Amino acid sequence: MGDFPEPSIMDKWRRWFHRHSTRFYGPSKRNSWLSWIGDERIAVGSVPTGATLPLLREEGITHVINCRSTTQTWLSQDLAAERALFGPTRVVHAPMWDFGQPQHPRLWSAAAQYVSLVLADEPEARVLIHCHQGRRRSILLTYAVLRLRGHDADEAAALIATHRTEAVLVRAYARSVERWLAAGAVPIGRLRVH
Repeated sequence: MGDFPEPSIMDKWRRWFHRHSTRFYGPSKRNSWLSWIGDERIAVGSVPTGATLPLLREEGITHVINCRSTTQTWLSQDLAAERALFGPTRVVHAPMWDFGQPQHPRLWSAAAQYVSLVLADEPEARVLIHCHQGRRRSILLTYAVLRLRGHDADEAAALIATHRTEAVLVRAYARSVERWLAAGAVPIGRLRVH
């Protein structure tokens, strides 16, 4: 894991801003900051704060998928802090708002395919998928990845529920994934790594 970049002055400033902003606009303390999903090398969590961001590498995380909206990432600079820590090619943005309505695959399908490929091609990879609370949007993406990795719908849902007790697999989100799979699971949109 020695291939992480040295942070620039701008990266250090963003980390400082991130550390302070997530004190006010951070996750609920009732939710676990990180939960491993069985043996899948996938962790689901809440937005990394100034306290938990440095712990990600200690947990073995090598890649991050950020499911927060672009506005949210600007407010707390979490996406920039993650890219400074892991490098821009190891952090993907799947920007979604959490409205409980169907989520179009252009927002998340490329990220789901990315995680599936990383886990298949890199035996040492361990991926964190997070949104703000680690309850809904990150669960949509985790569900999609598990489905791509061969779990049927019930298995994927049970695996998530067993390992992330605060998880909510929103029915409209699960249907979005199932429709996408039925249409051939082709990534729609572009991967947001830069």
